[in-house]
Amino acid sequence: MKKISALFIALFLLSGGQAFAAGDAAVATLSQSMDTIWVMIAAFLVFFMHAGFAMVETGFTRSKNALNILMKNLLTMSIGAVLYFIIGYGIMFGTSSGGFIGTNGFFLLGQSENIGFFVFQAVFAATCATIISGAVAERMKLISYIAVTIAMVAIVYPVVGHWIWGGGWLSELGFTDFAGSTVVHLTGAIGAVVAVSFLGGRIGKYSNGKVNVIQGHNIPLGALGVFILWFGWFGFNAGSTLSASDALIPIIVATTLLSASGGVIGSALYSYIRYKQIDASLTLNGALAGLVGITAGTASVSPIGAIFIGLIAGVILIEAVQLIDRRVKLDDPVGAIAVHGVCGVWGTVAVGLFAVEGGLFYEGGAALLLVQVIGVLAVIAWTSVTLGTFLFIYTRFSSIRVSREEEIQGLDFAEHGSTAYELRGGILNNNETPSSGSPFGHGLVDRLNRLEKPKADRKAEVGG
Repeated sequence: MKKISALFIALFLLSGGQAFAAGDAAVATLSQSMDTIWVMIAAFLVFFMHAGFAMVETGFTRSKNALNILMKNLLTMSIGAVLYFIIGYGIMFGTSSGGFIGTNGFFLLGQSENIGFFVFQAVFAATCATIISGAVAERMKLISYIAVTIAMVAIVYPVVGHWIWGGGWLSELGFTDFAGSTVVHLTGAIGAVVAVSFLGGRIGKYSNGKVNVIQGHNIPLGALGVFILWFGWFGFNAGSTLSASDALIPIIVATTLLSASGGVIGSALYSYIRYKQIDASLTLNGALAGLVGITAGTASVSPIGAIFIGLIAGVILIEAVQLIDRRVKLDDPVGAIAVHGVCGVWGTVAVGLFAVEGGLFYEGGAALLLVQVIGVLAVIAWTSVTLGTFLFIYTRFSSIRVSREEEIQGLDFAEHGSTAYELRGGILNNNETPSSGSPFGHGLVDRLNRLEKPKADRKAEVGG
């Protein structure tokens, strides 16, 4: 009897242990699935940010270039994803060579288990490149912009990412950039500085010793873009936890919200103090300034610290726009260099000041602050030298700027043979048909329509 009882007890314990083991495996599988879903949702939000960039850039520039800007943003995302798959991911997250560059994982070979992580990082890479789009708007050849995008996504950005997120030398020093104030935003902004330096200003921007304002054509569209970017930024920052169960997610969302709000308030108040009015475009960019400013330290600072970071970013933005536009004379139609570059530097350095653990204001000393400064300087040097060398060589063979006539006409018609807006109804009589060369026509559309006409009609249009 005792033997039978012992047997039953042993079987019970064995089955119970198996049940517990099966339960643990199920929990682990569920946790992994939730993490994957969380990262994918965050990737979708960051992807949607590209719609925000397109709307901001389109609204803050002139209508005759709207189609060109939309095409640049669409191509940036598409080319960026493919290039990052081929080479960028391997350079960024492959086995490190001297802490400088990754050496394997190209085409995601041997990385099949990291396919979700690749998607998340690919939309980040395209975000870095598309920052340049707004700064070079209205005068850069599309093919030249594509060449710059290739250089940024294939080489410049992945190397910076490896240094900081891929186990490279800056990460070993203790450099902190949780979601990309430096990796994404500063890198893209320095790329913009280099490109704009080679391009020069738009026609009429700097003339007779004056700095002329070239008004954007649709500020409400730009405002929509700002709200889209703000919405997507919650995925940009919180998704960088890479885990749905991470306890930092609520604090990250809160600091993101508060810093952006601080940026709006700071830029609105400061523009009122300086100009006696609340400037709409600067205040809209103030939200982005606060978002860029908090991206590095979103998981490291307190909500109060986030508000201060945003407030200061909003003030810095306005001064940076004036400095870049009027003193340095870099023609940046959308303020990308100030928003992503200057505020990216501020956000990175702010970690060394406001980080709850290690920050100077929390009795952590200056060690973290020094590392942050070193990282900023290294990224500025790498990006400017690498992209500068690329463009120097490129411009020896081809101009990167459209002709004067094309710029005056608008890049929509010059680059795409079409326009973003229908202008016939407001300019031409109902019975008038524009010629294929008319600045009011749809260009390529008109030419294609003419091909459908009888041969006799086409001869009559061109004088027999």
